[in-house]
Amino acid sequence: MDSVTKRYPDGTVAVDRLSLEIPDRSITVLVGPSGCGKTTTLRMINRMVEPSEGTILVDGVDIQKQPVNTLRRSMGYVIQNAGLFQHRTIADNIATVPRLLGWSKQKARARAEELMERVGLDASLAKRYPYQLSGGQQQRVGVARALAADPPVLLMDEPFSAVDPVVRKGLQEELLRIQGELGKTIIFVTHDIDEAIRLGTKVAVMRTGGHLAQFAEPAELLSDPADAFVEDFLGEGRGIRRLSFFPSEGLDLLTDPVVAVDATAEQIAARGASGAPYLLVTDGDGKPLGWSEPGSLPGAAPEELLAYGRPFVAGQDSLRVALDCAVLSPTGWAVAVDGTGKVVGVVSQETIGEAIRGAHAAGRTAEATGRQDDSTGRPEDSTGRKADVAG
Repeated sequence: MDSVTKRYPDGTVAVDRLSLEIPDRSITVLVGPSGCGKTTTLRMINRMVEPSEGTILVDGVDIQKQPVNTLRRSMGYVIQNAGLFQHRTIADNIATVPRLLGWSKQKARARAEELMERVGLDASLAKRYPYQLSGGQQQRVGVARALAADPPVLLMDEPFSAVDPVVRKGLQEELLRIQGELGKTIIFVTHDIDEAIRLGTKVAVMRTGGHLAQFAEPAELLSDPADAFVEDFLGEGRGIRRLSFFPSEGLDLLTDPVVAVDATAEQIAARGASGAPYLLVTDGDGKPLGWSEPGSLPGAAPEELLAYGRPFVAGQDSLRVALDCAVLSPTGWAVAVDGTGKVVGVVSQETIGEAIRGAHAAGRTAEATGRQDDSTGRPEDSTGRKADVAG
């Protein structure tokens, strides 16, 4: 997008000289307050809204030089509330664009069945109608329909904003999974900064009047907002959100405060010697049951144990998740599990705090090293990194 402007007849400027290069095979999120031009920008890409000035190129080709119907059929489009045809079955909804492109009914139906499986819809829903599905299921149908003709570009206009938080999280996870498999170029509009941070490879923060305030990777956006507007838009939870980019791998997990439900008095005494105020009791499979003071064991009934809260997956979840688990725990300690749910250790809020400080220190060191590299004047290679010069 090169100096793209949208000006309406009454003089309203929805987007003003916007220049943006969206990377291939990634999710670029447009985020900002109401009236900042996010949806207008998205719709100019497939010419649902015609730009007043500027140029939009897709793989180097000016979209104005393509027939509008050809352009739109080359792009998937997903909107809020799915926008499904209520008089068509789910399979027929998904097959809409392939049929317009001249696919046979059999081929289009096979493609619909394939995509239903990919987006997590049961095949038994194929002959149902949209009103017979939940909101989350309808949004999955919308995504499947947008992917039906295998378009390289997918436009998504607040597709998950009308569903409840639990369903929304599931849809976000599904989108990330599908993107990992298919590698589409996705432009995603949202007003939710948490959604933008979670989904975006890069995030474009727009301000009122259709101006680009900052375009950066989520971690950079959180650590170095461009100005006061971006900082205010990110909100007071910016530091907590940034922890999502710090891995929990390397946390100093303790196993001494973990004891099996059938442990002997001697084993419990040995575990209690660790100095931890509570012991985590596990079942016969090593999964957490709850916390207990050492003096209450053995013999504590399950209902007498303190809840262990929510565990985190060691090495997979972020420090943000680990800290949240520790804060939610009545003991102030987080429970770490492996992929099967088996306890691998426990960690205190203090230890997590030390890990956070260490991650910040490592980040400052990396930034300083990067500035030193930039000052060497070495040429950049094709990836933008400073290249070593031999000889």
